[in-house]
Amino acid sequence: MKKITVDLNGKDLRIGIVLSRFNSNIGEGLLKACVDQLHKLGVADDDITLATVPGALEAPAILLQMADSEQFDGLIALGAVIRGETYHFEVVSNESARGISDVQLSTGIPIANAILTTENDEQAEARVAVKGAEAADVVVEMINLLKQL
Repeated sequence: MKKITVDLNGKDLRIGIVLSRFNSNIGEGLLKACVDQLHKLGVADDDITLATVPGALEAPAILLQMADSEQFDGLIALGAVIRGETYHFEVVSNESARGISDVQLSTGIPIANAILTTENDEQAEARVAVKGAEAADVVVEMINLLKQL
């Protein structure tokens, strides 16, 4: 049996990040944790490209353009959707996640989805450091996994 090993070496990988500006304090925290972890994994700062979008619903369109550009080995979506008083939370959460999955499946480019969906600000703030770093780990691991298949 051939066993594919986990590879978190980010050297020479080109990463695109799409950051939602809505709930910007959460997004900026996710971005810092993510980029710090990418650097720890060996991804050079010159190999990271950041694009910002107004909100989570706009992320899939930019992720698709980045994936189609063939300039990136993997992509990361960052942001936060925090429940309010209306049904809009469900629409934004579900549709942004669906759009991101659609881009990943249609292009074959791995995308780490770290658009948080939380009940309140406190939940989002509690997840920023861990989820930002996890997004970096996920995208590097998935890029390297696909290379081994």
